[in-house]
Amino acid sequence: MTDLSMVLETAGVLAGAGGLGYAKVRAPRVYWSLVGLPVTWGRFTFTYRSTMDVCGLTVQPSRMRAFIARNVARREVLPVPPKVRRVRGTSTGLRVTLRLPAGLEPADLMAASERLRHAWGVHSVTIAETKPGYVELRMTGYDVLRQVRMPRGARPEGLAVPVALREDGTAFVRDYRQVPMALTLGANSSGKSVYQRNLIKGLARLPVALVGIDCKRGVEHSAYAPRLSALVTTPDDSASLLDVLVGEMESRFDLLSAHGVSDMWDLPERLRPVPVVVLVDEVAELFLISSKKDEERRERIVTALIRLAQMARAVGIYLEVCGQRFGSELGKGATMLRAQLTGRVVHRVNDKQTAEMGLADVAPDAVAAASLIPAERPGTAVAADSSGGWAKIRTPHTSRDEAKAACRDFAHLVPDLPALDRFRPHVPTYAPKTGPSLVKPRPVTE
Repeated sequence: MTDLSMVLETAGVLAGAGGLGYAKVRAPRVYWSLVGLPVTWGRFTFTYRSTMDVCGLTVQPSRMRAFIARNVARREVLPVPPKVRRVRGTSTGLRVTLRLPAGLEPADLMAASERLRHAWGVHSVTIAETKPGYVELRMTGYDVLRQVRMPRGARPEGLAVPVALREDGTAFVRDYRQVPMALTLGANSSGKSVYQRNLIKGLARLPVALVGIDCKRGVEHSAYAPRLSALVTTPDDSASLLDVLVGEMESRFDLLSAHGVSDMWDLPERLRPVPVVVLVDEVAELFLISSKKDEERRERIVTALIRLAQMARAVGIYLEVCGQRFGSELGKGATMLRAQLTGRVVHRVNDKQTAEMGLADVAPDAVAAASLIPAERPGTAVAADSSGGWAKIRTPHTSRDEAKAACRDFAHLVPDLPALDRFRPHVPTYAPKTGPSLVKPRPVTE
């Protein structure tokens, strides 16, 4: 009987170890919650002071504190690390709120993030300033970008659309009120199209007008026609549409001037025009010309895009520009337009120069990270803005059919914009599929 119980205990231990090993690979959230979180929390608790000391994140105490320690407590005066205010575990990592002592700033902790990551044995450590004097250490226990799962509650709201997952486990939100104009770069098969599908899928359920410019004969945007207020598929039509949008922008400025406000969102809700998001699929097609006679059209397009990028934010017209490469070699006006596109998302690119075009002027430190994105991880990108901050993100896979279905389901939200009526795409009627009749026949009786 003793031998049998020993065998059962051994089998139970092996089964438990095997289950944890399987969970570590197939269900990392479960493994982190059961094993990783308690171990990391304990390691952080017992080594916090010494880790901060060796990483150079301590300061000398104040004179009063040193006097009390030396003369009242009769102990050695030790350097002071940031004060731990709160420790909170999550399904992806550990969140620690710190109160910075005088002499430390968030940049000091950012510079030591790699050392902290290795000291506590986590996948990544990012620093976020929550308010003056306070920062949050966001430790991620495992590679959350390997299997992307968006956080619960990440839903489109207002003009903010969660489109990807950050490396720290939080949602990357495309907020047009905060970042009105954006540029997305990426090579073929880098995940740029999937990023755009997630964006369109989220925008489809918001009260906005969607305008598509797809000079690849509409192969990308034609599937979203039920939700689009306008769609053009050639450079000539794009020039005409952009002229109309500039006219719409000017009429909205007249409305703001008449009511004495400088921003559309200061208007009463009953007078507020509907926001417009302009989606440009391949911006290079709007710049390139095949003959000298196309130069006039190109000048119209570039001038209109620059005017919209410079001024249209105040009247609720936003640009979402995508391309494989966007540099000065496209011609006059390209660099000026790029400077107006505040938000930057760079997927895997074919050369370092393309990464520099998208990131060097807003977040130089992010160029190296964008240049090292592997080809076997489509959807991975580096997101940055003019604040200088950046983060690695990855978009959850969304099929074209899913985005198409969302546009069809929310087709009733297409707003009434008479200026765009002539560019409204043709939407075919979806007839129900034929099948056997479910009505039971009744015999005819005399």
